Amino acid sequence: MRDSIPIFAFLLALLVAFTPAGLALAENAPGGSDAELAQELTNPVAELMTIPIQMTYDHDIGLQDDGWRLQTNLQPVIPFNLNDDWNLITRTILPITYQDEIAPGSGSQFGLGDLSLSLFFSPDDPAPGGFIWGVGPILMLPIATDDLLGSEKWSAGPAMVALTMRGSWTIGMLANHNWSYAGDSDRRDVNVSFLQPFVAFTTPTAYTIAFQLESTYDWEAEQWSVPITASLAKIVHMGKLPVSLQAGVGYWADSPDTGPEGFRFRLQANFVLPKFF
Repeated sequence: MRDSIPIFAFLLALLVAFTPAGLALAENAPGGSDAELAQELTNPVAELMTIPIQMTYDHDIGLQDDGWRLQTNLQPVIPFNLNDDWNLITRTILPITYQDEIAPGSGSQFGLGDLSLSLFFSPDDPAPGGFIWGVGPILMLPIATDDLLGSEKWSAGPAMVALTMRGSWTIGMLANHNWSYAGDSDRRDVNVSFLQPFVAFTTPTAYTIAFQLESTYDWEAEQWSVPITASLAKIVHMGKLPVSLQAGVGYWADSPDTGPEGFRFRLQANFVLPKFF
C-alpha cells in the first residue's frame, strides 16, 4: 500500500487545485486566449506539445467484485512539422497501475503496463468545412513489469482520428485496432478494436465540458467494454505554464464478467509545453 501513497497525494493535490481557493491562486491569462487553448486541447491532432497525466479509479473487478484498480497514464503528445503541408503527431500512453484482487488469490500488483504509441499523419490545414483528420499506425510494446499488468504480446494496427470544430463545439472520433504478431505463445492473442467518440463544449471562460465513450471490443473473447465518461476541465496557469485540470466521472455501460462495474472516477492534469519541433 505504501507504493500508492504518492498517487493518492497527487489525487489530493488535483482536488485542491479544483477548489475555488486553488483556482484563485492560478495566474490566469486573458479569457479569450485561454478559451482558444482549451478548445485546441480537445483536438487529438492539434499542434500542441502536452504531457497529460491521467488517473482513473475502477472497482468491483473480478468474479467476486472485490478487486479494484488505480491506473495512472503518462500520455505525452509531441507534434512534428514534416513540411508545409503535413504534421506528424505522436501520442504515447505509458500506464502505471496499482491493483488488488482482480482475480481470486491474485493479490496486489504495482508497476508498468504495456506501452502504446500512435503516429498520426495529419494535414497542416483543415479540409473544407473545418474537417480535421489524421491516420497512421499504432504500436503496442509489451513492457509490463508483471504478467497481470500486460498482454506479453507485441501488437500493431491502424489508427485514425476525425473531428470538426464548430464554434465552441468539438465533435469527433478516435479509433484503432491491434493485432498481435509476436510474444508469449501461451498468452491469448490480441485482436482488439477501440472506438472513442467524443463531444466537447468550451466556454469563453476556458471551462470545457466533455462526454466520451472508450469502447473496446475483444474479438477473441467476443466481449465489449464500454465506459461512458463526463468531465469538466479548466485552464489555469502555474507561473507561465498553462495547465488544464480535469475531473470526470464515468459509468460502465458494459464490461466482461470479470471487468469493472458501476462508476469510475478520473482526474487529469494536462501540461502545455513550448513547441520545439
